[in-house]
Amino acid sequence: MFGYILRRLLSTVPVMLIVAVFVFLMLRIGPGDPAAIIAGDNANADQVAMIRQQLGLDKPLLIQLFVWLRDILGGDFGESFFFRKKVADLIADRIEPTLALAICTTIIAVIVALPLGVIAAMKRGSVIDRLVMGFSVLGFSVPVFVIGYGLIYLFAIELPWLPVQGYQRIANGFQPFLRSIALPSLTLSIVYIALIARMTRTSVLEVLDEDYIRTAYSRGLTPLQTLMRHALPNAAVPIVTVIGLGVALLIGGVVVTESVFAIPGIGRLTVDAALARDYPTIQAVILLFSFVYVMINLVIDISYLLLDPRIRY
Repeated sequence: MFGYILRRLLSTVPVMLIVAVFVFLMLRIGPGDPAAIIAGDNANADQVAMIRQQLGLDKPLLIQLFVWLRDILGGDFGESFFFRKKVADLIADRIEPTLALAICTTIIAVIVALPLGVIAAMKRGSVIDRLVMGFSVLGFSVPVFVIGYGLIYLFAIELPWLPVQGYQRIANGFQPFLRSIALPSLTLSIVYIALIARMTRTSVLEVLDEDYIRTAYSRGLTPLQTLMRHALPNAAVPIVTVIGLGVALLIGGVVVTESVFAIPGIGRLTVDAALARDYPTIQAVILLFSFVYVMINLVIDISYLLLDPRIRY
């Protein structure tokens, strides 16, 4: 297993290199000039050219790419064009809200979706099963921002229980933190509850039709004992896969959710940097998201080896 993990870690190096080059080139090829945005609407061509020179954008693309890659290998992600601050410091300041949102969303989704999927599988064809499947289709079809505005109207306007926008850091108190993160987490979790519940139902249903499940019943095991000892362990691999992929897909949801609820996280930073054509910040954030995605896939693959010993051979 150690050799497998080491090979997978080494394989991330060329992947991250390809992502870095692709992002760098796409930003330069795309429309928009950060120097013109910084200079403002009333600037003349000479002022824009001076800013481009100060930012190093007047150099050939290959030289810019080489300098950027060299700096990254040295741990320097550069300075933000727009915020006039080190990109590493910007990300460090914004990482807590995004991590809190992602972790809370995952916890809510897993705690709610797994029982829903299992109950729907055990009650196949019943009203409960139809309700769960209907919720799955609806939850996965409605855009995140629509869900967010609907929950804001219900829980922040009609029932003024929770704040509409903003974020309270954990250092300011756990209760204010929970109140500020509750609505965004619930908004983002609905999509993943629908996804995980649907996959859990499908996986458990496939296992319940196996011969060893009938054998377990014939031995006198109760449905709950059969579910916990035989059904869930054998249905775990696809469920873990969809949970892992859901966590990876949180990246897109975080960007939208943080914008809706005015949370000063990495997602909101990405939007602001994209609007300002802030190359260093966009490049660093996309590299960070890509690295997280690769690491999540590595964790999923390792979990296969632990959940199903047959995969090791």
